[in-house]
Amino acid sequence: MTMLSSSTPQSISLLGATGSIGASTLDLIRLHLDKYRLFAVSGFSNLQKLLDICQEFTPEFAVIGDEYFDEFYHKINALNLPTQVLKTSEGLDFVASHQTVDTVVCAIVGGAGLSSTLSAVQSGKKVLLANKEALVMAGDLVIKTAKETGAVILPIDSEHNAIFQCLPQAVQGDNALINNKNFGIRKLWLTASGGAFLHKSYDEMRTASVAQAVNHPNWSMGAKITVDSNTMMNKGLELIEACHLFGVGVEQVAVAIHPQSVVHSLVEYVDGSFLAQCGTPDMKTPIGYALAYPNRVESGVKPLNLFEMAKLEFIKPDEQKFACLALAKKAMALGNGACIILNGANEVAVDAFLKGKIKLTDIASIVENCLNVDEVANELAKSFDNLADILELDKRVRKIAKIIVEKLDN
Repeated sequence: MTMLSSSTPQSISLLGATGSIGASTLDLIRLHLDKYRLFAVSGFSNLQKLLDICQEFTPEFAVIGDEYFDEFYHKINALNLPTQVLKTSEGLDFVASHQTVDTVVCAIVGGAGLSSTLSAVQSGKKVLLANKEALVMAGDLVIKTAKETGAVILPIDSEHNAIFQCLPQAVQGDNALINNKNFGIRKLWLTASGGAFLHKSYDEMRTASVAQAVNHPNWSMGAKITVDSNTMMNKGLELIEACHLFGVGVEQVAVAIHPQSVVHSLVEYVDGSFLAQCGTPDMKTPIGYALAYPNRVESGVKPLNLFEMAKLEFIKPDEQKFACLALAKKAMALGNGACIILNGANEVAVDAFLKGKIKLTDIASIVENCLNVDEVANELAKSFDNLADILELDKRVRKIAKIIVEKLDN
């Protein structure tokens, strides 16, 4: 894919516009209206926020959850806005692959974002990827397709973006070069905040309320991602994502808990060097970097004050307490099928926890049980090369996970 000249505004489809990533992306567009044009947005059920976005930016298309279509359509018409309204079932893939679009920001949470991410990649777009589940479930397929179509995948998760920034330019352009001895890359280090339960006991995690688990000490995120951060499943999913994004094995990715969230990740080199990307914890930094790549733009982020940093800690994760991280490593080592199972089971378990049906610590046991049940034993090491088979296994494991949840709830 050919990068746009700086004089041509990028036409952007923002998928997941009403979430935290969407809000940060919109802030950057406001700062640089000469560089970026909002072509399409999507939200699921937050009608008012999506309506506010449409009033401000007048995108050509807005995609809304099927069951909210009629209500939102009437709201758009009542305001006499030119934006066309589409249902999620038909609209996401359409706006992700539209010929007018240059850049697709994939910020839909969970497996729901897989199809549209793949559509953007198939269409050779510049893809700003925040939906880690797309690579967890279909990493081999997505990366293979990108190489075939020339799509440029730029990670906007802060950790993967940090690693990307610390890699040699040649490796940024072709992840197959990461193990070339001339570049001397030994290991990729993902940092983790440790979440709200870093200094709490396992028993305190077991008895944690939903309110405690949706609170994060450093970041403002949605409920699902915050729970994942507090169980460290988020870091497990990021580990799997890193393996696919950068073309490395699970043994080449390490995790270090860094409570200050100043060092966003590091690359270790064979000569003893560690290159780290640092900054104020603000998602506008990685999003701005990816939007402007290979250039940089003002992001509106408060600069890091080195003199205010008392200390930087790095702690080895306790994988017994944070069992979800260990399960993610196991799944990546087992194969594509295991990663699909891990993700689907986790989504069901987190949803059950948020609804008060299970305990926070039950999430890991549900995921582990799903990886061990006989019904999917033949799928663990299987490689999936089409979306239909991936979604079929995802559907099966969700049914299994829901049965386990109901037993725990009773």
